[in-house]
Amino acid sequence: MIKRPEPQTQTQTRKKPRRLRGASRGAALALALLLTVGAFYVGVMPETLPVAAKKRELPVYSVDRDDGAVAISFDASWGGDKTEKLLDILDEYGVKTTFFLVDIWVKNYPGLVKEIAARGHEIGNHSTTHPHMSQLGEQQIIEELSAQAGHVEELTGVKPTLFRPPYGDYNDRLVRTARDQGYEVIQWSVDSQDWKNRGAADVINRAKKARSGDIVLFHNDAEFTVDALPEILEDYKARGLKIVPVSEILLEGETVIDSQGKQHAK
Repeated sequence: MIKRPEPQTQTQTRKKPRRLRGASRGAALALALLLTVGAFYVGVMPETLPVAAKKRELPVYSVDRDDGAVAISFDASWGGDKTEKLLDILDEYGVKTTFFLVDIWVKNYPGLVKEIAARGHEIGNHSTTHPHMSQLGEQQIIEELSAQAGHVEELTGVKPTLFRPPYGDYNDRLVRTARDQGYEVIQWSVDSQDWKNRGAADVINRAKKARSGDIVLFHNDAEFTVDALPEILEDYKARGLKIVPVSEILLEGETVIDSQGKQHAK
């Protein structure tokens, strides 16, 4: 902390001739400012710099690829009546994708969980109860991940390795904890907004924005996704885009994630 000038110093300043008083006051202020800045950097920064400069933990939103690979994904939290039709369309086009399942959905539709896996699609973790996970402590996060993973593994024999936070809501603690539990945390770079149920044309127009390296978000129970999906798949095919599950669009080896959430080779 910078000490205030002693009364004697202030008194000495007041005894300066009038023509020098303004200059002396300016010099004193400059000196005080210099000392304050110096104290901040010397005394404060060593403790706060690691926090201030700490890199934020980011999920993967997209991947730096130029080979035409695109991943499409479906979040499943509530209904299941349209899922079988989606699987039929994906089969028709020879496409494999990733379904991020909430444990509530897994318990309600165990047969569909098995069907998704049997048709060659990847299953990711979308939590157990679909909470805002940035508000949870580390142990609660672990419980949200482990319960869903255990039930999926019981049904399919495969434990999920990808995690998508409900509502896209995350913080450093969530990303760090999920990675410590063996998951890569996945968001999306193209949002179909199919859950808003504004018609198939709206879903198609949004999904057509996908480019190489993008991860596209759909929902299994949205009203118009079944109607929109064939045209979207046709568009991707016509543009030479290859649709893959999310795990296959991720880069292998050492990687870094930039400030926009794009994964790059290190």
